[in-house]
Amino acid sequence: MKLITVLAFCIALVASLSFVPSKESIPQIGLVAPLDQDSLLYAAGFQMLGETVSRMVSPSLSEEQFKANLARIKKAKCKVYLCNILFTGKIKIAGPNVDDARVVAYVDSVFSRAQQAGIPVIVLGSGGARRIPEGYDAQKAQADFVVLCRKLAAAAQKHRIMIAIESLQASETNFLTSLKSAADVVRAVNHPNFKLNADIFHMMRGGESPQSIIDAKDLLVHCEIAEKQSRSFPGVQGEDFKPYLRALRKANYKGHIFIEGNTSNPSADIPLSYNYLSKQLQEVYAEK
Repeated sequence: MKLITVLAFCIALVASLSFVPSKESIPQIGLVAPLDQDSLLYAAGFQMLGETVSRMVSPSLSEEQFKANLARIKKAKCKVYLCNILFTGKIKIAGPNVDDARVVAYVDSVFSRAQQAGIPVIVLGSGGARRIPEGYDAQKAQADFVVLCRKLAAAAQKHRIMIAIESLQASETNFLTSLKSAADVVRAVNHPNFKLNADIFHMMRGGESPQSIIDAKDLLVHCEIAEKQSRSFPGVQGEDFKPYLRALRKANYKGHIFIEGNTSNPSADIPLSYNYLSKQLQEVYAEK
């Protein structure tokens, strides 16, 4: 009887251990922040940060400024994994006033510099750049946008860059305001260097279900997150992200999760957000 009891205990122990998530199975967490905050992020536990195109790799930067950025990136403790805000509102990418040649020339320069800097992901949000005039034919806007995005994807492939397009809430733009609509564009573009960013903050603000993440599981390469009310860092308001994190797990998501939010107290909010989001991820990935 004792041998049977010991054997049963061992079987139960092995079974329980099989549900303890390994570090490799849980998405790594990064944070979008100025490179000046690199040491603060690293001390909090982050190993990746996200910057902006305008500060790091924009064609408007002189060669001297860009080389200085390269030196800073090389010395940084955190890996500069992405740049966001690909387009300012001055460069239209959707609607009736799009200059495809100008847009493609611009991104070719951005992607070339990103490649030199070792930055693999460029996030395409750019709400102002993609806003279309009121009453404009949305179907035509989407069809034209798909054609343009195929050109952007070709430029990205040339420089080994991944474009991650994100849906935005309706208060930021009037074009592609749900993960589902952004996923439709990605499917239509059908290019390995043009994939989907699931921004959980925008999904929550738009009332979009976590199911949209599961439905787009084959397209996801990136994920961003912040609290719903004021785009605060995870933990500041105590937001429960678990329904969306469960969807990422169910979708077998293999990318990273980047915090992209607002803070007036980075020294407190950065470590808080790392610990808070890590805890929720660990709990979700430990569920049976």
